[in-house]
Amino acid sequence: MKLLLILFTAFFIALISTKIVYGFWDFLFAGNLGMAVFIIFTGLSHFRFQKGMVMMIPEFIPAKLFLVYLTGVLEIAAGIGLMIPSLRATTAILLIIFFIVVFIANVNSSKKMINIFKADYTGPGMNYLYAQRLPMQLILIAWTWYFGLYLK
Repeated sequence: MKLLLILFTAFFIALISTKIVYGFWDFLFAGNLGMAVFIIFTGLSHFRFQKGMVMMIPEFIPAKLFLVYLTGVLEIAAGIGLMIPSLRATTAILLIIFFIVVFIANVNSSKKMINIFKADYTGPGMNYLYAQRLPMQLILIAWTWYFGLYLK
């Protein structure tokens, strides 16, 4: 849940900044900027913790390292896409699909007790999946839907 701190912090800083600079609370901008900062941060982590992330991918999927790098680039692109109004809705839909697919990798990771930061098998396991990762994924999906699709 530490990752959600990035989302909420960026959101509140952007929200307060819009009030100070423009004189109104721009929830649409702040919500999308918060998710953009979050998803760019996680995209960059694909290049820092690539060995652990490779371990998350099910065995039957080929080119694991390439896939980790590709998804990192796609996450960074999604962060940019959320900030471009003409791309926001499409980006939000694709990001929601991505969050669902990534959760499948998280199930695999939790079953194997993978620690992506150490690239070993000392991870928190299934308790983490149900107590932290699933609620976080639901928040990310709801946030992306609300700020990327619902608000206009």
